[in-house]
Amino acid sequence: MNAADDLLNTDDLELEPLVWDLRLYVAGQTPKCLTAFANLKRLCEEHLEGRYSIEVIDLLQNPQLAEGDQILAIPTLVRRLPNPLRKVIGDLSNEERVLVGLDLRPR
Repeated sequence: MNAADDLLNTDDLELEPLVWDLRLYVAGQTPKCLTAFANLKRLCEEHLEGRYSIEVIDLLQNPQLAEGDQILAIPTLVRRLPNPLRKVIGDLSNEERVLVGLDLRPR
């Protein structure tokens, strides 16, 4: 193998995006919404290690924002990046279900 082959070798490249773009849709500070946020933070720290961005959208304050991501229930987590868009509904307490729903494999 020569230097040019080294430059073209993509076997060691990580194909995940640098930052996962996540939105958590809630309706106020209900116990279920607070639990969803806490569970999301924990899962992100465990599995994404600082490579994530969380935007919390309170539909009581901004109900019009539900339409863009077609939110039908709350709390709902939307993974905007990496593509394709994925959604997980509920308080995110079932870790395996959340990881599968986000297509996030444990390291």
